[in-house]
Amino acid sequence: MESKFIKYGMMLMAISAIGLAGCGKKEEVRNRIAIVGSSTVFPFSSVVAEQFATSSGNQVPKVESTGTGGGMKIFCSSTGLSGVDITNASRPMKKSEWDDCQKNGIKDIIELKIGYDGIVLADSKDGAELNLSRKDLYMALAKQVPVDGKLVDNPYKLWSDVNPALPKIKIEVMGPPPTSGTRDAFVELIMEKGAEEIPFLKALQEKDKDAFKAASTAIREDGAWKDMGENDNLIVQALTTNKASYGIFGYSFYEENKDRLKAATIDGEIPELHRIIEGKYPASRSLYFYTKKANIPLIPSIKDYLLEFTSPKAAGEKGYLVTRGLIPLSVEDLAAQAKIAASQTTMAAPKE
Repeated sequence: MESKFIKYGMMLMAISAIGLAGCGKKEEVRNRIAIVGSSTVFPFSSVVAEQFATSSGNQVPKVESTGTGGGMKIFCSSTGLSGVDITNASRPMKKSEWDDCQKNGIKDIIELKIGYDGIVLADSKDGAELNLSRKDLYMALAKQVPVDGKLVDNPYKLWSDVNPALPKIKIEVMGPPPTSGTRDAFVELIMEKGAEEIPFLKALQEKDKDAFKAASTAIREDGAWKDMGENDNLIVQALTTNKASYGIFGYSFYEENKDRLKAATIDGEIPELHRIIEGKYPASRSLYFYTKKANIPLIPSIKDYLLEFTSPKAAGEKGYLVTRGLIPLSVEDLAAQAKIAASQTTMAAPKE
């Protein structure tokens, strides 16, 4: 009888110990790679995730489209397995984002360039053609523009108000929100460059860089520009029903929908593969993704994912990503990126 009580007591102690352990901090366990970031890079990253899982037997990484800016915030907010491992970006990491990562204990970051993209302004196949300069685009979409020697709220309603050679149709452009890398790149490559062509603003740039930055990057909020979220497909769908509107998105989305869309000419250039690779198209940009080096020992399959993404079979000139719209790096540049992935070489702090 006594032995039965002893056994019963030991069983209660074991149950109690298990319960106490459950009340303590649960040890983190995660085998699945977590990826956030750019809506432009999202389709490429998703394809690589599927191919990587098929060839390696690992779980398909979780890929979310949060926009470049939103992805950077998530990426830099936490360390270890409680955060994400990789963030996609349609522009380089900013110094302010690097500083946030460093402040939160994310010290070693691997930067990998995966290819190129172009920012396209397009409308329906049945819509009017636009042959624009970057100055035209600035004057049409800036929140304030110079009139009679001072900055005023943008008064222009029609494209022909900006330039008489343009059609007499309402300025109505659908584009990405402020969290998007596409928006950042559009502002840098189009808006700022267009502002520099205006003598009043060029003089302001030389006198007060901060004032010029504010004037050249603020987009109008009176309805001429409409934020469409991080889903470029929504813009494409809207253009097919509203033939008087224009949309801004990455080249890959335009390429997928060429049968329904017509691209505007910018500074005499139309978005074509070879012109983007050569940097001749004025709205060309590079695409990236960033990885926390400290997470690779925690989820070793991350290294295989980096190698898959930078392999010729994925991102090379005849790789499966090119068939999805990625504009590839040169053979030499891709080999350099693959070397960074293999060695897990970390990046230096951005300059700005």
